[in-house]
Amino acid sequence: MGEKAALRPGEPVGPALTAIAHDMIAEGRAALANDGGNASAVHDYRKAMKGWRAFLRLIEPFLGPEHRWLRVHARDLARQLAGARDAQAALDALADLEKAEPTLSKTSFATMRGRIEEAKRAAEMMLTPELREQLLSAFMSATYAVDTWALQTISFHDVAGELARHYGRARRALPAEWAQTTGEELHELRQRVVEHRYQMELVEPLWPRMGKLWVAEAQRLRERLGSHQDLVVLAELTGPHQPLAPWRSRLAPPIDQRKAVHAAAAQRLAHRIFAERPKAFRRRLEALWNTRDG
Repeated sequence: MGEKAALRPGEPVGPALTAIAHDMIAEGRAALANDGGNASAVHDYRKAMKGWRAFLRLIEPFLGPEHRWLRVHARDLARQLAGARDAQAALDALADLEKAEPTLSKTSFATMRGRIEEAKRAAEMMLTPELREQLLSAFMSATYAVDTWALQTISFHDVAGELARHYGRARRALPAEWAQTTGEELHELRQRVVEHRYQMELVEPLWPRMGKLWVAEAQRLRERLGSHQDLVVLAELTGPHQPLAPWRSRLAPPIDQRKAVHAAAAQRLAHRIFAERPKAFRRRLEALWNTRDG
């Protein structure tokens, strides 16, 4: 296989962005062709779409408002598979609770897991052959759109400005008081971190070792915030008439405890990743580009 498309000093930026787009579309198409079953296809497709949407958000200012439909359409299609995502989130949260503090019996955990897995299987059935065709058709439309992009005049200075803008957006989403922050605020932060994490993959070649470390740290932050959100989803399943309602009183305390643990870990990671001001972050990216380009 060839080298993955990315922004590399000494190479034109516009064609590289177009190549990155085609790689991402190919990744999404491959996810839908996965013969490992619906569960694997749904997971891989949603992962590919997160990277695609983060990339589109980064370059939208260079494309013009007429291309915004690409990201909006990708978001709307991914939402059709949100039920499977939420069920998997609840399963992950349940495993987190069982491993960290098994206050309930193994039988209770097994029963709860069975109820969530049943809902997950039903949600995964939403990926029907008809929906697969719809998603594949969307990738074909995206391919045609990418081939019309006019990015020949884009410079790395332009891209660095957008990377810094989204970095600043994530930085501003950091809670002032982590201990009192709400689940909604941390979920918003997680969305910004996901965008930043995928966008930083594009510039790993500027400083390969540090770039990979940066992406890995952003992924760790994403996972901590994701674990917090998973627990929020699990808690919702303990509400009235929900599958886990019988365990509400016993699940609430450990859920709150684990949420606090993940929030504290996320705070430490976030303060390291977003320590710089956006202008300093941009200057560093441009200095690395110019140094390696020279």
